[in-house]
Amino acid sequence: MADRSLIEWTDATWQIVTGCSVVSPGCTNCYAMKLAGTRLRNHPSRAGLTVDSKAGPVWNGQVRFNAQWLTQPLRWARPRRIFVAAHGDLFHEGVTDDQLDQIFAVMALCPQHVFQILTKRPERMRAYLTGEFSPGLGRNVRPHLVWQQAFAVNKAAGRSLATFTRTLEAQGCAPRNENPWPLPNIWLGVSVEDQARADERVPVLLDTPAAVRWISAEPLLGPIDLAEWLGSWCPCCRRPLLGGQHFEGRTCGTCHSRTARIDWGVFGGESGPSARPMHPDWVREGRDQFAAAGVSFLFKQWGEWAPGENAQNTIGRAVDTADWFDGRWDFQRLSAASCADQHIDDEPTLYRAGKKAAGRRLDGVLHDGFPEARS
Repeated sequence: MADRSLIEWTDATWQIVTGCSVVSPGCTNCYAMKLAGTRLRNHPSRAGLTVDSKAGPVWNGQVRFNAQWLTQPLRWARPRRIFVAAHGDLFHEGVTDDQLDQIFAVMALCPQHVFQILTKRPERMRAYLTGEFSPGLGRNVRPHLVWQQAFAVNKAAGRSLATFTRTLEAQGCAPRNENPWPLPNIWLGVSVEDQARADERVPVLLDTPAAVRWISAEPLLGPIDLAEWLGSWCPCCRRPLLGGQHFEGRTCGTCHSRTARIDWGVFGGESGPSARPMHPDWVREGRDQFAAAGVSFLFKQWGEWAPGENAQNTIGRAVDTADWFDGRWDFQRLSAASCADQHIDDEPTLYRAGKKAAGRRLDGVLHDGFPEARS
């Protein structure tokens, strides 16, 4: 739990769920997994969540619902962007629907905050958000269950009924007996470290009800083409609408379903001792695709490896380098004499400059885009 965060795209973290399972290549060097098995291995929220291996600590598939931190966001009056379950996956199969209801209830009670959720399990996220249709109620029962929990949490926290009523109104609940869904202060996102994971996860995200949908391409492990999902997209037909207009509310001419869109992209390289390089052209392609579609883009970091213009600290000393050749990385160790120039024109060579020195400028520019709040 942290009321402040060094993550470039958020203000605070809410560790309501900790623990996870390895599901794709992006998990290999997971910082939360390594931390849970080393410095935090005896902390009650992390103990017993990893097993030791030759490669270091690995998630063992257990998850922990940290009920002691459930109401923490209620005590944060100043509006924040809050990364939910930064050291786990909120939609892991080990998190029950009842626990999710409690978590969403707290988010419903905090309209002053924006809650940022990121998952590698979009099918579970979609199943939860779409819920179960009740013929008796004539609607999805999930928001009904969440707002029931919200009423109980509000009462248990010693807050008045008037406060609860004001919260309903702030979340767009009018008339008062309606349950707003999806909640306007929750951003739902998926991790897409390569094209295969983008192809699997992005269409499911676009088929999930959300106020804001986003993708995190970090660590970016290969080129990804996201262009077809950056305009209006039909989740039912699984295709972009002709013309690619970028706005919510358009309907598909084939099935008449409501269209969806990606609202935000976060790109970044990997950090840490075993970090894998990210080719500059991979992130440039993402930047250009988002710019062409008019979608917000944030470049989080180069990570451990950086192009020459971001690796000035390696001049005059021996350094590890990486060159992308024939579809793979070729690693070499250059002597200090070989690193006497300014590096700037040496792409596609990447230099192991370290995260701090590498920084987060892409071609000399900081990209700090955020999606616009929706009314």
